[in-house]
Amino acid sequence: MVLDIVVVMDPIGTIKIAKDSTFAMLLEAQRRGHRLHYVRPGGLWLRDGVAMATTAALTVRDDPAGWHELGTPSRRALGSGDVVLMRTDPPVDAEYIHDTQILGIAQQAGAMVVNDPRGLRDMNEKLTALEFPQCCPPTLVSRDPAALKAFVAEHGEAVLKTLDGMGGRSIFRARHGDPNTNVILETLTGGGLHLAMAQRYIPEISAGDKRILLVDGVAVDYCLARVPQGDEFRGNLAAGGRGEGRPLSERDRWIAAQVGPEMRRRGMVFVGLDVIGDYLTEVNVTSPTCIRELDAQYGLNIAGQLFDAIEARCRQPEPAPR
Repeated sequence: MVLDIVVVMDPIGTIKIAKDSTFAMLLEAQRRGHRLHYVRPGGLWLRDGVAMATTAALTVRDDPAGWHELGTPSRRALGSGDVVLMRTDPPVDAEYIHDTQILGIAQQAGAMVVNDPRGLRDMNEKLTALEFPQCCPPTLVSRDPAALKAFVAEHGEAVLKTLDGMGGRSIFRARHGDPNTNVILETLTGGGLHLAMAQRYIPEISAGDKRILLVDGVAVDYCLARVPQGDEFRGNLAAGGRGEGRPLSERDRWIAAQVGPEMRRRGMVFVGLDVIGDYLTEVNVTSPTCIRELDAQYGLNIAGQLFDAIEARCRQPEPAPR
């Protein structure tokens, strides 16, 4: 089975291939003989109700001196036989939402979109974790600075953050009595206009913020712990954290088993769970990373597992019309 793999991603010329999970997917797809099509930035559009993309044929190689070649751009209708990898980074803003709506039309025309565009719209990466409260630390989501401040006082120490940040941006650690708490909450909520999240501080962050990858609902056997460095409390790699591979603990597997079946049901084929200590803190669905680091440390082929799942889904017969 040869598939047309259409990739929607951040500009390919700017990626760091040693750490880029989308690049790992492209290498694996090419190794399997699938055809690669790169969507030029801003290249999704509609014509008379048909989902279209401005694409260029793509060739990749695992070489930091030159990792891609692009053919001449052309216009392409998206539909049956296409697998669209939607891999642009947040923010999930209006333009991102509109792109998922176009991909929803492509999906209706027979394309497989990874991850499902409806899920990409509906599943805020911080709020979705709260669909599994048995896995999460005590959490409050509110626009009310006074309520959030009372939550900090109740637990003694909390992490405060926006609902749309990534890479560790706009995350604050606040202790009861900290004179900066008021201004942090005023900033995060815009004076009570915007939702913010408060979670009880988890001291185990010092041992790392674990990224657990789910492939079609099933956890990869190893996670990448992003360990804070120096005086930084955030473990995000973008905030200077050090990546350290580890086998999953029993608690990690339990959390993955709680979340995985629902992700599979909703068409979220590649998902990253963030776990600190024993607690789920985020469910990453837009562009989860850490494939390259785990592959390198453990000799894995996570993109291979992903394409096994994609090809299996593509072989499934279409549901009978009702």
